[in-house]
Amino acid sequence: MDTIKMLLEKANRLPLLPGVYIMLDDKGEVIYVGKAKKLKNRVSSYFHGEHLPKVAAMVAKAADFQVIVAASEFEALVLENSLIKRHRPHYNILLKDDKGYPFIRMDRREEYPRMEICSRAGKDGADYFGPFGGRSQSREIIDAISKALLLPDCSRVFPRDIGKERPCLNYHLEKCAGWCLRDADAGDYRTRIEQAALILDGKSGELVAALEGEMTAAAEELRFERAAELRDRIRAIEGLQNRQRVIATAFTDTDAVGFCRGAKSCFTVLHFVEGDLIGKDVEMLDEPLESDGEAVEDLVRQYYTAAGAAIPKTVLLPCELDGAEELERLIGELSGRRVHLEVPKRGERMRLVESAQLNAKEEIERRTTGEQRRLKTLEWLQRALELEELPRRIEAFDISNLGNQGIVAAMTVFQDGKPLRRDYRKFRIRDLEQQDDYASMHQAVTRRFQHYLDGDEKFAPLPDLLLIDGGEMHTLTACRALEELGLQVSCFGMVKDDRHHTRALVTADGREIGISGNQAVFSLIGSIQEETHRSAITYQRKLRGEDMASQLDAIEGIGPKRRNALLKHFRSLKAISTADEDALRAVLPAPAAKAVHRYFHGEEEQPCASSPVLPGAES
Repeated sequence: MDTIKMLLEKANRLPLLPGVYIMLDDKGEVIYVGKAKKLKNRVSSYFHGEHLPKVAAMVAKAADFQVIVAASEFEALVLENSLIKRHRPHYNILLKDDKGYPFIRMDRREEYPRMEICSRAGKDGADYFGPFGGRSQSREIIDAISKALLLPDCSRVFPRDIGKERPCLNYHLEKCAGWCLRDADAGDYRTRIEQAALILDGKSGELVAALEGEMTAAAEELRFERAAELRDRIRAIEGLQNRQRVIATAFTDTDAVGFCRGAKSCFTVLHFVEGDLIGKDVEMLDEPLESDGEAVEDLVRQYYTAAGAAIPKTVLLPCELDGAEELERLIGELSGRRVHLEVPKRGERMRLVESAQLNAKEEIERRTTGEQRRLKTLEWLQRALELEELPRRIEAFDISNLGNQGIVAAMTVFQDGKPLRRDYRKFRIRDLEQQDDYASMHQAVTRRFQHYLDGDEKFAPLPDLLLIDGGEMHTLTACRALEELGLQVSCFGMVKDDRHHTRALVTADGREIGISGNQAVFSLIGSIQEETHRSAITYQRKLRGEDMASQLDAIEGIGPKRRNALLKHFRSLKAISTADEDALRAVLPAPAAKAVHRYFHGEEEQPCASSPVLPGAES
């Protein structure tokens, strides 16, 4: 029995109860873990219908699944979180490490304590300061304190490495007191570490006051070198005081979450205290299997369950979450207080979320070049359309006409996601007595590929993907033209919605493939459709203008200047042809107006009554 059919039958026997499902590959390894409000509905949905490429890839590797029924949706959430952390399945969206609000750790029981960043406060006897807004901010704090107090930030281990090597560049730049030297004072090191702890505790004012007293005493004792050293240290510490509010912050008030898909996906958390941004965490991810709402829910859960007690009072989200109530309860239980998950609709809080969203989008753009983004887009398109080759060369066709006249077709070319205008081609449809989009499309596609078969280099190479502006029948017509020529080219239609915006791609047998789930692909297909339509319309109008000009040029007394004046005034050949002489005289001299009127109305000059009758003219 087919594996998918077997799994569907198994899924249909599941209960309509909450729980967790575990997808297994043919080796019995866990490849995906998910939760469901109703196991039967959720699990069975994987084994019928169309899916996005990553979902389809997961389903293709699934050889079996297991389920664990839970007493409630909340219990299912907790169980899912535990199983994902345990198995770290390939197809689950995963944070690379336990981020969240970091702490600065200092173990003053050691002979030479150092400041280091850690994810959570432990119970190992060391001192933990924070948590702070983010890892980058924590690193800046350590660097600033080390610079102010001339503490080491190198990788040397003390006292093991004292006297083994020459001091590093920081010593010579006066950024470190040279604790690796043989004559370094361990007591002085301990003093400075205690001063660092005061700064991290938010007590830099007390420290400055104490150092000022020590500086004054040194000056009075005529120890001017020592007094100057203390003066420089005081100034460096005072330079840190504008960071004091951030350093003293034990908990943030509000976090704003952003999520964006592009060449990669980005999860961003902005940390705010009293409306001021104090830090940012960013996680770059491969394209999640989950929808945006599910992805945000999974990421928020992982992020804050890893952060332990360092959880804000409010988390602002970019979209509604199905499991928001259970997630809010889980995070609240971990923090020991009520936590609010909110999707703001207006006001300042909404602007914070918009800022997080913008940061996520810009982070993707910053970390990926234009070429990388286009390549990723084409890879997604290849998977979605199940193409054998990456669609580096895409050709697209559209038909344009004005009634039964001036029927044309345009072919545009996109190479690696960018327009290749030198390869654009235009066709004037022949031998059609009336408008017929299908016959026009058949003729245009046939002529393009016949040129290729005839060895015309201007029509080489073959495209990796052919896109047709229109629905199922337009696509079927193009596929038949290719089949008649004995060519195999992947062909899909570009379907528009009621507002004439690209909605989906469609096969010749009417199967639609959604593209709105990937903004980059959606934008690419939309731009191809718009560019092809623009090219067809421009060519049709150009020919129409040439036809009008050629007819007007045939009239005696009408040159380029008078022709252009007529077209500018009347705007169309039809308006010129139906105008009376009085209207034409508003633009042209009387003789020229008469000639134009006579041309379109077929009037013959009549002989005057007094004209003589020529010999032989009598009947």
